[in-house]
Amino acid sequence: MKGQSTWSYAPFAPLMWDAGDIYICRVAPYETSIHFEWLATDADEYRVFYRVRGEGEYVCAGSTAACEFDIRGLSIDTDYEFFVCAGEKRSRIRLARCGASVGSVVNYLHPNDEVYAFSGRFLCSPSLVRHPDGYLLAAMDVFAPEAPQNLSLIFRSDDDGESWHYVSELHPCFWGKLFVHRGVLYMLSVSTEYGDLLIGKSTDGGKTFSPPVALLRGFSAILSPTSGKFRRVGIHKNPQNLVLHKGRLYETLEWGSWNVKFRHAAMVMSMDENDDPMRPESWHFSEPVKYDPAWEGTAPDGIAGNLEGTLCVAPDGTLYNMMRYQTQSEKKILAYRVNTDDSDAPLEYSHAVEFPANLSKFMIKRDPISGRYYSIACRRIDEPETKRNLLSLLTSEDLEHWELVCDLIDRREEDPEKIGFQYVDFEIEGEDLIYLCRTAINGANSFHDANYSTFHRVKKFRELLNR
Repeated sequence: MKGQSTWSYAPFAPLMWDAGDIYICRVAPYETSIHFEWLATDADEYRVFYRVRGEGEYVCAGSTAACEFDIRGLSIDTDYEFFVCAGEKRSRIRLARCGASVGSVVNYLHPNDEVYAFSGRFLCSPSLVRHPDGYLLAAMDVFAPEAPQNLSLIFRSDDDGESWHYVSELHPCFWGKLFVHRGVLYMLSVSTEYGDLLIGKSTDGGKTFSPPVALLRGFSAILSPTSGKFRRVGIHKNPQNLVLHKGRLYETLEWGSWNVKFRHAAMVMSMDENDDPMRPESWHFSEPVKYDPAWEGTAPDGIAGNLEGTLCVAPDGTLYNMMRYQTQSEKKILAYRVNTDDSDAPLEYSHAVEFPANLSKFMIKRDPISGRYYSIACRRIDEPETKRNLLSLLTSEDLEHWELVCDLIDRREEDPEKIGFQYVDFEIEGEDLIYLCRTAINGANSFHDANYSTFHRVKKFRELLNR
């Protein structure tokens, strides 16, 4: 066996891992059917078998020469087991629960399906990009608490999000953001939770990526003065839009973890737009800034440290890092000013902003036509209490005063512990707004532990403001 230097696989399987002879690469359940796809082998025909989970014998649903199949005539709110075989070759047994979906299903992972257990069991970190050749690419990682969390999956749509197909997967890759710079596709990620910051590029639409380059080392430990135990710290990031401003390309990240007193220290990375993103020396990193509860505008119950910031250029040209803020008593986020004259200088805390969706990752983009700022986020309602079961479109003229445009997905009548629409990555395209969502419905492990990645389109979104 030769050594490996690759980053992309189809599929990735650790040594001695039972990946099956046939790899089911995408699953999409609906109310009374399950669609799934697999990678081609040398077989001329494949047979598909299924049963209600844990009940009776497997039934042959049919055969096909194609590498995809729909099992139909199933029962809603029911778990199924299924596999595909060809001769002596057979896939792993996969799981899916039938139920009404939202948007178009990019991918699905049943919370008890162990196919990616070497990374995790839930889908996270939606990343959406329009490739210069016209198609859409969607990425997500696979996570679970205390799991390795190091695999990302990539899918493609050639019909503007109506249907999706498997492309490839990256390992190690977590919290990744697909982005295009000067016509080239890149992935910026960490190797695992709090791991090394990695970047790679693809010249074939995401099918293969170059070996990753480490831009910043992560995953270290510090000694707690109170407990005497070592606590892990490292790079924390989320799939946020990269911002080109004054000739530099900026992205947000943090240093720390939930396990240390200061939690997450805010920082940004940037490079000259003419430099090569694949060269570590192209990038500069600002010094991390710890949260200070004495700052003006902070909340009495605010948790130390901010995370998952989104970069925005204010109307006066100031570049801000607008950061998620963990406070239950108030609905606000914190704005840090980026020093665009000194790329190594630390961020400077500026002020707090009233924002009704501060407890989950959000993204802010400026509409190039109207000049207004838009965000898709988990809006907080006190009665009935919401967690992430109310997804809303918000807008602002000045980045300071936010108003509701409309609710995009409203499931307040359902258990907030089990329903979630979160961590949206979105793009403004002409008259429409498109977004990729980390979705927890139909028997998800929890609102946080999502089982779907779903794509959505908001048509003529600017007209919604006047209704």
